[in-house]
Formats: sequence, C-alpha cells, structure tokens
Amino acid sequence: MSKKTIMLVCSAGMSTSLLVTKMQKAAEEKGIETDIFAVSASEADTHLAEKDVNVLLLGPQVRFMKDQFDKKVADKGIPVDVINMADYGTMNGEKVLDTALGMIK
Repeated sequence: MSKKTIMLVCSAGMSTSLLVTKMQKAAEEKGIETDIFAVSASEADTHLAEKDVNVLLLGPQVRFMKDQFDKKVADKGIPVDVINMADYGTMNGEKVLDTALGMIK
C-alpha cells in the first residue's frame, strides 16, 4: 500500500494537531505509511497545490466550508468529509484514520 496523505482542516490549525498525533500513532500501529497533517482553512489552498492529498477532512468547527472545499478539489478527485463530532471531541485518532482510509478509492 502506498503512502496515504491525509489533510485535516480546522479554523486555526491548532485544535486538530493532537488528533493528527493520535492518527499517526494509529497508522504506525497498523503498519500504514501516512503523511497526516493539519492546516488552517486559510492555508489549505497552498497545501492542496503543493501536496498530493488523498483525503481532506474538515474539523466540525469548519463544517460550513464543505461545499467550498468540494468545489475546490472536484477536478482532483479528492474526497472531502467532516470529521464526526464525537470522534473529534474524544480525539479518537484510530476511528478518524479508519474513516479517512475508507474514503480513498
């Protein structure tokens, strides 16, 4: 399985950093090579241009931006979804990782 690049977007890029760490740990335990990172909504365009992103996950606080991101990445075929609020609230890295991996075609 090739490396999977998962981008998390939140309002400031800070609140998802703990979730990124937990997702990376879960990926390591499963033996999955990943590049998981969090950015603020304002930085998302730059990262989408620079990286080959497989999945884009939005933090619950920026769920209102889903349509906007769907349009931005439609031509790239990148799936976009909002992180489940319960998983986000409990920082369930394994569950969020499984969700992300399940979105990759």
